[in-house]
Amino acid sequence: MLRVLGRRLAATIPLLWLVATLTFVVVHAVPGSVADLIDNPRLTPQARQEIRERYGLDLPPHLQYLRWLSSLARGDLGVSFLYRQPVRTVVGRALPPTVLLAGTALLIDLLLGTALALLAAGRPHSWLDRLTTVASVGLYGLPSFWLAGLVILLFSVTLGWLPSSHMHSVDAAALGAGARFVDLLRHLVLPAGTLGLIGAAGTARYLRSTLLDIRSARYLLAAEARGVSRRRILWLHAMRPALLPVITVFGLSLPFLVSGSLVVEVIFSWPGMGRVMWTAAWARDVPVILATTLLATLAVIAGNLIADLLYMVADPRSRRQE
Repeated sequence: MLRVLGRRLAATIPLLWLVATLTFVVVHAVPGSVADLIDNPRLTPQARQEIRERYGLDLPPHLQYLRWLSSLARGDLGVSFLYRQPVRTVVGRALPPTVLLAGTALLIDLLLGTALALLAAGRPHSWLDRLTTVASVGLYGLPSFWLAGLVILLFSVTLGWLPSSHMHSVDAAALGAGARFVDLLRHLVLPAGTLGLIGAAGTARYLRSTLLDIRSARYLLAAEARGVSRRRILWLHAMRPALLPVITVFGLSLPFLVSGSLVVEVIFSWPGMGRVMWTAAWARDVPVILATTLLATLAVIAGNLIADLLYMVADPRSRRQE
């Protein structure tokens, strides 16, 4: 296991450099600069030139690249063109809301998806199995923006039960600790539920299919012939090998803890990484775009590494293959 961890970490540095370089090239290949996007008719050409010089935009692209790479090696992510703050501050402010949102959605995904899969696999081809299968397939195929709009229309506009946007109410600062926490939970329900329901549909499909395949194994058929209950077979004998694809889905879902869901965060005005990435892309805020891309890449690498390690714990046979 340590050998696998060492190989993965050794491959991280060149991969990060490649992603950073490609992102830098793509961003700088787009015509225009941040100085051209400043909406101020009184901005003179001299002022625009001063902005370019201040942020190093007057340098040739290869010098800008070397300058940025040198700063990155020192741990300096630069200064945001849009927020006029260090990128580290911008990212540090947006990361906790995204971790809260994506972590809650991931919890809903795993718990609800596993429960639906167990219900369906416990009675295959029954009305309950058909109902959960149809619901999972239909929900998994829905675009996140469509489901987000639907839950806002139903629970915010029509019923008025839950807020439709932002992380806190306008008067949240004046509330006590308990009331502020409840206010946060009310704002969290719709965006986390939107992400979690779509993820749970996919998890339920994968896990149900795996459980039904494993149930046909000879040792499980022999256990059932000895009178072992179906519930006991599912929980004690079939669940561990069936979790292998769920571990893979879990590893692929971890990047959302850093990058967030851009569409959902924008629709619900959630102040997280997805919204920061969206705003930075529109404003041509190159330092923020580069930093968030690197963080998303790190999250993907970490997610795959954690999934590999969990896979080896759940299935010791995979250790010999490594």
